[in-house]
Amino acid sequence: MNYSFTGASIPPQLETVSVQYFDNRAAVIYPSLSQDLTDALKDMFQSRTRLRLVNEPGDADFEGVIEQYRTQPVAVRADEQASLERLTISVRVSYTNTADPELDFETTISRHEDYDARLGLETVEADLVKKIIDQIAEDIFNRAFVNW
Repeated sequence: MNYSFTGASIPPQLETVSVQYFDNRAAVIYPSLSQDLTDALKDMFQSRTRLRLVNEPGDADFEGVIEQYRTQPVAVRADEQASLERLTISVRVSYTNTADPELDFETTISRHEDYDARLGLETVEADLVKKIIDQIAEDIFNRAFVNW
């Protein structure tokens, strides 16, 4: 195993990584979510590993779908209006490791961020989506290469 400053353990047999486009199958569509998530994963693997990014399935291959994009109230004021809302994004991801198939996985990762309901989703949505994408990408990276 090779270890990096990120805590990642990448077998020397793995030389390439690929990230397939994450289709958005959520009931509510945030227009750039698929591309933003796909790009965030590619950027993370390029910046944190020695793996070479390829378009065809690589030695380490990631694919998945965005299953959920939703908001829901999490706190209510005395006048029965939401005071705090939660944006949740869920992604089903599959990982294939050609060097060690025992490390392959398929899992769903969900992350959320809360926001002041008085601001309205459209005011904070871009920032919340970026934060959640970063958290999901980190979770996927850790699951594949840090073995948590």
